[in-house]
Amino acid sequence: MKFEVILAGFGGQGILFAGNLLAQAGLESGLEVTFLPVYGPEMRGGTCNCTVVLSDRPIASPVVRRPSALVIMNRPSFEKFMPWLKPRGLAVVNGDLVPEALARDFPGRRLVFVPADRLAEEEGFPALANMAALGALVAASGVIPPEKVIAGLKALLPPERKALLEPNRRVFEQGYRFVKNSLTASSR
Repeated sequence: MKFEVILAGFGGQGILFAGNLLAQAGLESGLEVTFLPVYGPEMRGGTCNCTVVLSDRPIASPVVRRPSALVIMNRPSFEKFMPWLKPRGLAVVNGDLVPEALARDFPGRRLVFVPADRLAEEEGFPALANMAALGALVAASGVIPPEKVIAGLKALLPPERKALLEPNRRVFEQGYRFVKNSLTASSR
């Protein structure tokens, strides 16, 4: 198994934290992991991204040119990274900032539009839309168990930020349930 994902959005949307958390969850699952954040002028409101590779075998390089999955939090990231996605690849897209009509330009790929901003706002934490998107990715891909993400969250949050554990968990679970409920409804 080799799962290569690029997470992308505006600087400040928690892209690097979500990528780091996915990598930590991979470690919690006993997988080989690489995490490659992109730092630079993108961090000042432009697009920001990172790459995570999860594998049951050693990983030769953290560089990913044709990811098997994407987490897309805004339209500029959608336009930049969607052409990179492998055929039959999975893209979890923040439907609050990217119109679903754009999916027609990418046949042969599985696009899951999630109202990540709305789900985070419903929990009272609009800055945690990244966690809703991560929950959606875990639900749609099945790459790691959701409880490993929560274990990773506990490991990553420093003591002075432990109060954020519960809000992060709740928003993650909202994104996870949104996709699971959508999959259940579409299979009826």
